[in-house]
Amino acid sequence: MQRIGVFVCWCGTNIAATVDIDTVVEAMKREPGVVHSSDYQYMCSEAGQSRIRNAIKEHNLTGIVVCACSPRMHETTFRKAAKAAGLNEFMVEIANIREHCAWIHKDRTEATEKAVVLARTAVAKLNLNKPLTPGTSDVVKRALVIGGGIAGIQSALDIAEAGYQVDIVEKEPTIGGKMAQLDKTFPTLDCAACILTPKMVEAAQHDNINLITYSEVDSVSGFVGNFTVKIRKKARSVKADICSGCGICTEKCPSKKAKSEFNMGLNNRSAIYIPFAQAIPNVPVIDRDQCIKFKTGKCGLCAKVCPADAIDFSQQDEIIEQKYGAVVLATGFKPIKLDNFDEYSYAASQDVITSLELERIMNAAGPTGGKLLRPSDKKHPHTMVFVQCVGSRDTTGCGKTYCSKICCMYTAKHAMLIREKYPDIDVHVFYIDVRTPGKNFDEFYRRAAEDYGVNYIKGMVGKVAPTNGKLMVQGSDLIADRQVIIEADMVVLATAIEPDQTAKSLATMLTASIDTNNFFTEAHPKLRPVESPTAGVFLSGVCQGPKDIPETVAQASAAAVKVVGLLSKDKLVSNPCVAGSNELLCNGCSNCQHVCPYGAIDYVEKEFRINGKIKIRRVAQVNEAVCQGCGACTVVCPSGAMDLKGFTNQQIMAEVDAICR
Repeated sequence: MQRIGVFVCWCGTNIAATVDIDTVVEAMKREPGVVHSSDYQYMCSEAGQSRIRNAIKEHNLTGIVVCACSPRMHETTFRKAAKAAGLNEFMVEIANIREHCAWIHKDRTEATEKAVVLARTAVAKLNLNKPLTPGTSDVVKRALVIGGGIAGIQSALDIAEAGYQVDIVEKEPTIGGKMAQLDKTFPTLDCAACILTPKMVEAAQHDNINLITYSEVDSVSGFVGNFTVKIRKKARSVKADICSGCGICTEKCPSKKAKSEFNMGLNNRSAIYIPFAQAIPNVPVIDRDQCIKFKTGKCGLCAKVCPADAIDFSQQDEIIEQKYGAVVLATGFKPIKLDNFDEYSYAASQDVITSLELERIMNAAGPTGGKLLRPSDKKHPHTMVFVQCVGSRDTTGCGKTYCSKICCMYTAKHAMLIREKYPDIDVHVFYIDVRTPGKNFDEFYRRAAEDYGVNYIKGMVGKVAPTNGKLMVQGSDLIADRQVIIEADMVVLATAIEPDQTAKSLATMLTASIDTNNFFTEAHPKLRPVESPTAGVFLSGVCQGPKDIPETVAQASAAAVKVVGLLSKDKLVSNPCVAGSNELLCNGCSNCQHVCPYGAIDYVEKEFRINGKIKIRRVAQVNEAVCQGCGACTVVCPSGAMDLKGFTNQQIMAEVDAICR
């Protein structure tokens, strides 16, 4: 019989204000196996842990139940305390009576009753617990960064500087991401290319960094410290190792009808192209959907004019398989589509543009050479209207419910740059609220309104109507309590941002968590903000949530530190809560092998003596070094042969019985 100690935490007033602590303590004294039950105001404090250690020794406890907050917060804390007192760390159970009781119930009686049930459930499970011993696994001293924007570049550079090999996988032909498309950055108005390009060059020239561009992750298997990743390197139709990047092929290409993705479709590019002048690697790629050679079998002019003989029309996609100890997700973002916002006439008028399109128009390397011209007739505008929160903070179901965080600041930046370079342009900004939550951000916005004469109008735009070559903008001025109509030459929409479309598929491959908006979920919003709940997977940049460049770089470096901490270890302690097969019950159906996401289950043929006869049967075997204890196999096993150490079927049924008592 177990000798169990129960320790109930007040958590200050977080638990004690709603749950009757004394009732829980007294109820636990009557549970089978419980020989000690007590409470303390802060059980996770050093004094609280000392009480646990002393009780273990004094009462010769074989297991403890801590009724406190979520095990995500302090399970490791209490396990270490138990281990320090000589108790097996896996003989510790946590009853979450804060999040599951105190924080969700208003009625004290109801919350207390539920707390008693949860504590009783933990005791029932602990009575069937057995001491477990963790194993160890090797760590591959190599990191994978998925995404080559500023977040991925910064993470890779920091990891590489620590002496570890890093691969950057980028789906576009060049690294740089969305920041490469920007003209200036707030709040300092620095040139984006001047900041980013040196980082790109440094990443390309670093001995420990390997760039794998124009590529995507095909599959991921394995576990923390030992991931096996297959990367599909798409065919450029250009031999990157001998191409000099001279650009002759792009100049001579006769097919120039494709829209430039880098310039947001505002101008055309050739079928063989380099996205932008500072692209890294400076190697062109052939768009096979636009190339005459691939469509008709004719042309091939680029191959004829290439002085290095680098064009290779027969090139095929290549699968690269590599092992990594850690993975950094830096997949970035994209602006939302405006299909659901017809009231702004984005599809009806070329002069209604997004903020990212304005960035390209104002950029010296953009489609107009940096001159602010109307896309429709290439004329100079005199009145411009900016519309904030297009798709952000949306309650209609057409957009996103969250704030995109960067829109207020980049709109102020655009307005200031326009007013400074073109004083004859009147700039109006419709806004719901101006949000400036960063260092010197509020002063930046005030400069736009007070020093540059930008007209900020608190209200929403109801409609943008193209009329006789103009854009009639109808909106509300809530401060003046009136409707306003502005005859504009151009309208700029500050669109919401959302995670890149690759986030969802990567989350499935890596068994990483995403929220309802497809942003990657961190392990803990306060204590583990750059870690995924999946061990060995880290988050960098906007893939985790909307943020500006300084915050992105800070998070990228933080993720890199976590990776370096992981790769610096030669061995990792593995989870002992792994699956096991009862070979006498196994019927060899292979269901468990098919659902195992880690490839930890194999089948072997073994001899069994059945009714005095030797029979050969096919049975499942679990590689405990690979198994991560997800429990998928135990669910699909029809014969009940598969079980999970620490969470056996018997233990779970004991919990159910305890709840139903």
